[in-house]
Amino acid sequence: MKIIGFLYRDGRAEMVLKGDSCLLNGRKPFFVPEWTKELGVTDCMIVRVSRLGKEIAPKFASRYYDAVAPGADFIALDIAREAQADGRPWTRAIDFDYSLAIGEWTEVKSEGMKELKSEGMKELMSELILTPEEAIAEASKVMTIRQGDLIYIQAKQAPRIVHKEEIIRVEIDGEEKLYCKIK
Repeated sequence: MKIIGFLYRDGRAEMVLKGDSCLLNGRKPFFVPEWTKELGVTDCMIVRVSRLGKEIAPKFASRYYDAVAPGADFIALDIAREAQADGRPWTRAIDFDYSLAIGEWTEVKSEGMKELKSEGMKELMSELILTPEEAIAEASKVMTIRQGDLIYIQAKQAPRIVHKEEIIRVEIDGEEKLYCKIK
């Protein structure tokens, strides 16, 4: 399984990869790593790939995923700034254990997000840097996507600072879809 991300950097989408140890699901708490002094989080949407594909056109991309979930993408902001200033990769700042919290999955059919009736989900979608179809098309230009791969797409916002004992919660249409306590 691959975890492919599209981050919002300098007004554009930048593709990154994360290891599978970054996944945090099931309402488990997030423990702030001791090696960072400034933890940020960005809202995101996670797309579950349902079939094998390479170089997929955006108009066909809705056929390649079967579920979406809200997410929270954590970043060590101080580590990212240091790496950026030194011209080093900032992988350590984004790809660490449990740095991607996943909420409850919402199943979608072959029409993808077009069929969703949920106003809350549509609102979350409007804030993303790419649609799921655009993200699938972009990722599949570079690598083969496979069933079970996850693609996360950040919202168009700068990371906000989070602190211990804070709770990250996403409600969609009055139903809690993501809950994560920071410890």
